[in-house]
Amino acid sequence: MKRRTLDLMFSLGGMAIAVLLAIAGFVLQANANFANDYVGSQLTEQNITFKALDALTPEERRQPGLVEYAGQKLTTGKQAEVYAIQFIGLHLKNTADGKTYADLGVPQSQLRAQVAEAAKNNDPNLAALQQQLADVTAQRETMFKGETLRGLLLTTYGFSEFGVKAGQAALVAFLSALVMLLLSVAGFVHAWVTPRTRAFAPVEAAPDRERINA
Repeated sequence: MKRRTLDLMFSLGGMAIAVLLAIAGFVLQANANFANDYVGSQLTEQNITFKALDALTPEERRQPGLVEYAGQKLTTGKQAEVYAIQFIGLHLKNTADGKTYADLGVPQSQLRAQVAEAAKNNDPNLAALQQQLADVTAQRETMFKGETLRGLLLTTYGFSEFGVKAGQAALVAFLSALVMLLLSVAGFVHAWVTPRTRAFAPVEAAPDRERINA
C-alpha cells in the first residue's frame, strides 16, 4: 500500500471521529445548559433566601455553607444542598430530639389511644394527654414539611450535578475533537508532501546469491 493512501485513510477516519466527538459535545452541552436553566428557574420560583449573617444563631454560624451564602437567594444546586443539609437538617434535628417523621408515628398513635381511653373513663389526666398529643402532632407535621422540602432540594441538587457532569463531558468531547482534527490535518499535510510512489513498507531486495557465495 502506498504511504500517501494510508495517510489519507487515517486522516479521513480522524476527521469522522472529530465530527462525531463534536456532535456528542454539543449534545452534552445542551443537556448541561438545560439542567442548569431548569434548576435555576425552579429554585427561583421557591423564593428562598438564606438568613443574613447577623441573623444567624451561634449554632448556624458553625455551618460553613450558611455563612458563605448568608443573605443570598437560593438559585443553584450547590446552594440547595447547603440549605437542605446545613439549615433544614440542622433545625429538624432540634425539633424532635433527632426523631424523624416516621419515628414520631409510634408515639402519636400511642397518645391517640391513650386520649381515647382517658376520654372514655373520664381520666383527670385527659387534658395533659391531649396536650402531649397536640405537641407530638405539631412536631410530626413540622418534620413532614421539613423533610419534604429537604428531599426536594436534595433531588434538585442531584439533578444539577448531572448538568455539571454533562458539561465536563462536553468539554472533554470538544477537546478530543480538536486533537483529532489537528492530527487529521497533520495527516493530510504529510500525505501532500509524501511522493505518490513511496510505499508504506517497501520490501528490500534480496541480496545477490553470487555475492553471498563469493
